[in-house]
Amino acid sequence: MHLLTAWDDPATRRAWTKLLIGALLGQILWPAAWLGLLAWYVGMSITWTLWLFFVPMSYAFYRTFLQWAYWRSAFRARRLLRHYPWQEYEAPESGIGNLPGVPDGYAWLRFPNPEAPAQPVTMVMHSHLRSVWWGGRLGRRATTERKAQVRKIWFAGDPRFAAVIAVPGPRHLYVIHQRSSYHPGIPADGGGAGPQALELARRAGVRVPAPGCSGPVAG
Repeated sequence: MHLLTAWDDPATRRAWTKLLIGALLGQILWPAAWLGLLAWYVGMSITWTLWLFFVPMSYAFYRTFLQWAYWRSAFRARRLLRHYPWQEYEAPESGIGNLPGVPDGYAWLRFPNPEAPAQPVTMVMHSHLRSVWWGGRLGRRATTERKAQVRKIWFAGDPRFAAVIAVPGPRHLYVIHQRSSYHPGIPADGGGAGPQALELARRAGVRVPAPGCSGPVAG
């Protein structure tokens, strides 16, 4: 891959467009499903039928409320893809839980530190958005066939901050990040990165320490 950034690849732009279309359809269809179920229940006017509609209505409402996160994730992905090139990693270390600092049930991967390759950086899939597909292939209990689907991973970003991961194509785009990279309530952490890496991350929309600050600062 000799592209300046991942966004220069037409296949990447098509994959991101599918991501955006999925978020758009969800923004339309989930509220419509909730309103439709509500109207159906009101139209029947039978109290006991509430139990038939309670679960699907609750889930539709939950997905309606959640849709903003899909939009946010899609545009975070675009900023990262516009500033970082794709890199390919063969069978990076990964798992689900069973690692200090990683909550049980959360999938994680390790990638080389760009400025110290011998020191791997752990990245956790904090967001469950679109993580089910990945989690079913990164754990020890995954079948050999499923593990083979994530043996090669494309990576665009900096593991000290945030990145888009995907399987070759690219397919199954997912924004993986350190919690401090986007969470305003957690001090921004430079992760030992140099000025150029910090500036690149800042342009990609990541929260990083202000110039001249060597450690975490409140954002």
